[in-house]
Amino acid sequence: MIGIDLFAGAGGMSLGATRAGVNVTIAVESDANAALTYRRNHPGTICHVQDVRTFALPILDRDGEEVIMFGGPPCQGFSTSNQRTRTRENPSNWLFREFLRVVSGVRPEWVVIENVSGMLQTEDGLFVATIEEDLEQLGYTVSHGVLHAADFGVPQRRSRLFIVGSIAGTRLELPRSSTNNVVTVWDAIGDLPSLENGSSVCKLPYRTAPCSPYAAALRAELDYCCNHLVTRNAAHIVDRYKHVPQGGNWEDIPADLMANYKNRSSCHTGIYHRLATKEPSKVIGNFRKNMLIHPLEDRGLSVREAARLQSFPDWFTFVGSIGFQQQQVGNAVPPLLAEAVFQAIRQAA
Repeated sequence: MIGIDLFAGAGGMSLGATRAGVNVTIAVESDANAALTYRRNHPGTICHVQDVRTFALPILDRDGEEVIMFGGPPCQGFSTSNQRTRTRENPSNWLFREFLRVVSGVRPEWVVIENVSGMLQTEDGLFVATIEEDLEQLGYTVSHGVLHAADFGVPQRRSRLFIVGSIAGTRLELPRSSTNNVVTVWDAIGDLPSLENGSSVCKLPYRTAPCSPYAAALRAELDYCCNHLVTRNAAHIVDRYKHVPQGGNWEDIPADLMANYKNRSSCHTGIYHRLATKEPSKVIGNFRKNMLIHPLEDRGLSVREAARLQSFPDWFTFVGSIGFQQQQVGNAVPPLLAEAVFQAIRQAA
């Protein structure tokens, strides 16, 4: 099966597809920094660094193989934390039309669109309904559903919407939970090195032996890994961290330390959240902006810790400045979750 990844980002969805046996040959990503990471980790894929709106239809040598086109159009406008942009007036919310433009020209056997689950509620479901209607007009049989990353071995409470279309008339039943074992934060990151606020040494050895089968699988035979970078927070931010217990958030911080917040009641529950060792993580989105706190140390998460919580293997290296790396990790589709969807498609094909 040949894969084409639009809105590829750093390549989390492509990695899941590859692990499921899909030969991803083409990717398109407009962000130059994310594209550098994609190329670093997917050297066999041609990655076009350009806006999908300018992407010409590729000429494919199918040689009897089925084609699967997949991608996650920008989702910030559908997020429940961005109420002002969750409307039909936001042009970014219509970029899925460009995805469908390429679909109509290539006519892949399978189509997969991934997005935040909030897309189902935006404008009373207008966007999901439009995507399904457009795909049906192109001859696809469509199904959709919300999958929870923790059900597929990802140590994170993250729900994602998947819309799947089949040109052969197959109505795909999305995969169900593949595990009875919940992977915790400490299962995921317990063997990684102890770090300080503002840590800037990229490559470091592991602190201990793997803490779990999950950690052992992600580190494989490596003796060290990269991306142990931590945002350097100001002293008053670190002082706030010290008051937050595992599972707590900004509400545990004394009011006098939060004086610069005009309205504390408007803070999101994920702000200043300290991860709990024995539970899955909160959503690894903009983990720097949300000030997600390491479960045991008074600092933010490192890029590698966040990547572990997203299910990226340790050989997968993120490039660019720390801010770009953090953005790439937070925006990615967890590879293990994507792999489950592609496995279901390959079994149905």
